[in-house]
Amino acid sequence: MTSLQVDIDQLTRLTRALDSSLSSLREARRALDHVRPDQLGTADLDAACDGFQERWAYGTRELTKRVKAVREGVDRSAAEYAELEQAVRAAFLRAAAAHGEHAALGFDPAPGNPAAVLALTRKLGASAKSLDEASRVVTDLVSHSSSWQGEAATAFRASLSRDLPRYLASAHTSLAEAARRLTGWHDTLVAHRELAARYEARAAAAKTEEALTDTRRLARELAAEHAAAARRVAATLNAATDKLAPKEPGLLASIWHKITEDPADALSNASAILGFVGALVALACPPAGLAIMLVGSGLSLAALAMHASDPKFRKSLTDGFTKGQFDADFWKSSVTLLGDTVGSVPGVAALASGAKAGTAAARAAMAAAPEASALTGLSPGATAFRQAAWSTSDDLRQVESPLTGWALRTSTQETRDRVGVAVAGTGALTATLDYGPDNETVEHSSTSVDGARGVLEDAPSAIRKSGRVWSELRP
Repeated sequence: MTSLQVDIDQLTRLTRALDSSLSSLREARRALDHVRPDQLGTADLDAACDGFQERWAYGTRELTKRVKAVREGVDRSAAEYAELEQAVRAAFLRAAAAHGEHAALGFDPAPGNPAAVLALTRKLGASAKSLDEASRVVTDLVSHSSSWQGEAATAFRASLSRDLPRYLASAHTSLAEAARRLTGWHDTLVAHRELAARYEARAAAAKTEEALTDTRRLARELAAEHAAAARRVAATLNAATDKLAPKEPGLLASIWHKITEDPADALSNASAILGFVGALVALACPPAGLAIMLVGSGLSLAALAMHASDPKFRKSLTDGFTKGQFDADFWKSSVTLLGDTVGSVPGVAALASGAKAGTAAARAAMAAAPEASALTGLSPGATAFRQAAWSTSDDLRQVESPLTGWALRTSTQETRDRVGVAVAGTGALTATLDYGPDNETVEHSSTSVDGARGVLEDAPSAIRKSGRVWSELRP
């Protein structure tokens, strides 16, 4: 019997640590939202902060997905943990240099708001601390196996990406470094503004043009030193971000990652794309188009088998019916299952029709030469199989759904074929979008389009095709 030991306190600590990270990061985001362009002080810092935001965008998305996986391992309540889509949004707002009012000097030698910078660094520091706690809890949970044992623990640890602790640690280090550097900038800003205030007072009290000119020269030197200090801080922020922020893969690498991450979905997508290509080619060369569509149908059958054997895929469906969790995962899995099933119908029908004809031909050949070997029926059986399978596929290719047949009842065959290509094109489009950047709106829209097409076009067409084949195959 498998021993089971669960450290509830540690699991609770993990959940609380992640919740704390989320809350702290939200506070940091609110603080960053309220930083005005004149508060950080220089254009160099503005560029560094902007770069920080852009280079951490991909890492933020990846970290969010991995934190979400951890939360789901602790508690499968999707509604409660949907907030993790916004778990990490470490970002800096643009802060353009602005010059204040310095009547005597005529310019601000040390622009910036020390109080605003200090408040910002404190928020970033709190976020870094929270991320550090989450990182340590995740690491402890993975490494201290004695605190949680059993099948559930094994499954949970298997779901933890090796990148999660690294991303948490990198995000913590990056935010902590940003907080430290900006704290140093705050101290420099305070000193420079104090000196600028003295220069302003000195310029206002100047009795001669020479004294005013000398004071303005000192102020310009301070402005140059201020700008140089800001550039050094910006450079350190850029360097730290370049080293720590995960690099977003290129388009081909991203597509390959999604294919290897979920090969069943990749087969479904490939089937949809080949269905469109086959329908398009069939306009000019029906035999070639039919061959391509048969390959696509075979991929649908393979995808159906892989999806049906995937426990996670099945769970998203069973949770909908047994627990009432009709969430996005349920609908996506349902639409995928429908697409795989109807997509495999032509291929299965062709195999069944070919098998029946081939078996009959082989038996007839062996009956005609009873003393010959069993191989006598192989050649005529294979020929009959190929001819029957091809003929059935060609017949099914031309079968329309009842809705399409009614809507196009007065149209020419050419128009019907073009409409079929357009319908198949929607499947190819949604399949292609699956390899783009992660976007919930696009994903949900694709599911809706595929679902509507499946219910209105693909499923009725598949039923009609199945009925026709069954009428031919039944004894």
